[in-house]
Amino acid sequence: MAATVTVEPAGRCLWDEPVRIAVRGLAPGQPVTLRASLRDEKGALFRAHARYRADATGLLDLERAPALGGSFAGLEPMGLLWALEPEKPLLRLVKRDVQTPFAVQLEVLDGHEPEAGRLLGRAVHERAFLGPGVRREPVRAGRVRATLFLPPGTGPFSGIIDLFGTGGGLCEYRASLLAGHGFAVLALAYFRFEDLPEYLNDVHLEYFEEAVHFMLQHPKMKGPSVGLLGFSKGGDLCLSMASFLKNITATVLINACVANTIAPLHYKGMIIPNLSNDPGKHAITESGLLDFMDIWNNPLEEPNHQSLIPLEKAQGPFLFIVGMDDHNWKSECYARIASERLQAHGKDKPQIIYYPGTGHCIDPPYFPPSRASVHALLGQAIFYGGEPKAHSRAQVDAWQQIQTFFHKHLNGKKSVKPSKI
Repeated sequence: MAATVTVEPAGRCLWDEPVRIAVRGLAPGQPVTLRASLRDEKGALFRAHARYRADATGLLDLERAPALGGSFAGLEPMGLLWALEPEKPLLRLVKRDVQTPFAVQLEVLDGHEPEAGRLLGRAVHERAFLGPGVRREPVRAGRVRATLFLPPGTGPFSGIIDLFGTGGGLCEYRASLLAGHGFAVLALAYFRFEDLPEYLNDVHLEYFEEAVHFMLQHPKMKGPSVGLLGFSKGGDLCLSMASFLKNITATVLINACVANTIAPLHYKGMIIPNLSNDPGKHAITESGLLDFMDIWNNPLEEPNHQSLIPLEKAQGPFLFIVGMDDHNWKSECYARIASERLQAHGKDKPQIIYYPGTGHCIDPPYFPPSRASVHALLGQAIFYGGEPKAHSRAQVDAWQQIQTFFHKHLNGKKSVKPSKI
């Protein structure tokens, strides 16, 4: 092999850290193809490639050299990561075991695919989910099933509860990365995990109240309140928590509904019914994927009013992250309803960030965007929407916006920076 592939910073880094990829030892102006690949925890292969040309000195620096085609084009220093695609269609890259890194194999080949020739150089780049000094503590306290991530240091730390959607189980990768930015984060399961219910038939807010109490009683928590971070179904659960429970300071919603969805919500004898839907209104894309955006009934129309979450009862501020090409439901419309309802009750207008070209699943930066996948619980191929390049930019910005929002409202640091998107 005649070339050297380098990644800076060298060694293992965190998944949400940008890196600088370069190839040295090429001929001046040499055409080459870069390939990236990784295998997930089940052995599924994800790959991306792009065509480049070395500069006049034989250097290829992805921060300065535009891709000439392949999985992406243009100046995309992190494109080989966010453009990873599954070898088997409709698989979504997720991280279940955050205690091990993903190993990304980088290769440089002579020439341009599909005529790319011999292998010139190779490197393996490890991307981790637990930062230096971050502690992972499984939680089995009363009914609560979760994992707590604590930043390095003695604390106390501001606490955040992190909820995912209708895939169920325990998802830790977002919480583990966020803990590396100074927060104590509880990744909370609420169904389809250990002895929790297998399905979302009924949801009891007392369970989530117990999780809040656990956080506030933990010796490493700063208190007197916590923040909430929720995606999809986890988002409307966070809205309900902020509306009915005490000690909630700040709430971030990623593509959430303003009404209670999927299953009735119970709390102290009160029941909020789930927003009704008509499955017959689903669409099928040209690729044969299910598009559920239009199946949901309008929560502002009778008899759907009772499913609306009374978010005007909440004490803290909201940040809505909205993918404007979300095809799971009408996230843009729901954020607007939430804003109008809050202002109609004399509350502060929430912060809403709209991301054009972005679908339902807005994960931390550099996760390959999922335009579609087989839903873990439904077992059906679902269309999420979004375009990969726009989605990748939204991920980078939204991740920073989330941290800034929580630092402001939980730690009193700085004002929220404006979105660059």
